[in-house]
Amino acid sequence: MHARFETPLATLEPGLWAALAPILAEPSFNGMLSARQVMALMKAGGLDEDGLCLALLPLAAACALAPVSHFNVGAIARGIGGNLYFGANMEFPGVPLSQTVHAEQSAINHAWLRGEQRLRGITVNYTPCGHCRQFMNELNSGVDIMIHLPGRAPATLAHYLPDAFGPRDLSIQSLLMDRVNHGYSLAKELLSPDTTPLRGGLSVETAQGGTSEVSCVTAAHSSTPEASCVTAAKTAPPMNGLSADDPLLQQALQAANQSHAPYSRAHSGVALQLADGRIFAGRYAENAAFNPSLPPLQSALILLNITGGDCRDIRRAVLVERDAVALSQWDATCATLRALGCGEIHRRTLEG
Repeated sequence: MHARFETPLATLEPGLWAALAPILAEPSFNGMLSARQVMALMKAGGLDEDGLCLALLPLAAACALAPVSHFNVGAIARGIGGNLYFGANMEFPGVPLSQTVHAEQSAINHAWLRGEQRLRGITVNYTPCGHCRQFMNELNSGVDIMIHLPGRAPATLAHYLPDAFGPRDLSIQSLLMDRVNHGYSLAKELLSPDTTPLRGGLSVETAQGGTSEVSCVTAAHSSTPEASCVTAAKTAPPMNGLSADDPLLQQALQAANQSHAPYSRAHSGVALQLADGRIFAGRYAENAAFNPSLPPLQSALILLNITGGDCRDIRRAVLVERDAVALSQWDATCATLRALGCGEIHRRTLEG
């Protein structure tokens, strides 16, 4: 069992504790409870779904990473099939607060990445802020999604966000959590036979720009943003350790093809690999109000964290995104990954 669950687990009613402890102790526990597990826990604790979700909130909040605010928020998203998905806020020292993840975003994104197609409700231990209310309004559940808070009667998002502005006002047909496949493939890299790999204990960050590729070299696992950049001819993927069939690259591509970016069309995905070889991929989730959009890196970090991984254990990362569109995730992705100590960051572009 992950150490973060030990204290909140001990506060549960004995029947619920006895049923939940073996689930949390499973090495495969990933922050999700299946509908069958939920039914068993409700029976063991003598609780309905609302009561169970409220009882589980301290365990979700225990997943928070809040070194800036020291304020842990937990959320539990409820899928249409009865599954429950943990979420928690995440903060990253050394980067702007705009890179922060809210607990409601975390739980919703977690459900989305697990294949959930629609949410019935979300339980949170504190009132959702305006940012999160707007983020929820992008969902295919719309303003009908139910919000559950301790000590308050359940209410719809429409209650918490009256006169809402969202994708429907812009005639957007594809909503967040709708199943999509954009059909992109990876753009082919140009081979430059006279280019040699950069070595000597340094990491390589690659970003395409026009007809050349920019390589930013930083000390491995450094949190400093300084980098020396040189422009060289585009290199084939094997030059910088990222072949076309690399699972890291393929998972980032799949994430980009499932991303939600109906406003900018800047679809993107990120994949992160830990020292133990595990890979976590995340998708861009754009919002009609723009600012509540969830970057693909944060999407991947949510899954990594909620599964029990360590964000400072990332060894390789790749961003896959469209080129020649209104925005790029590259600079923000690099800044946050550098702050987390990742020493190898790549960028590839999409075509199609």
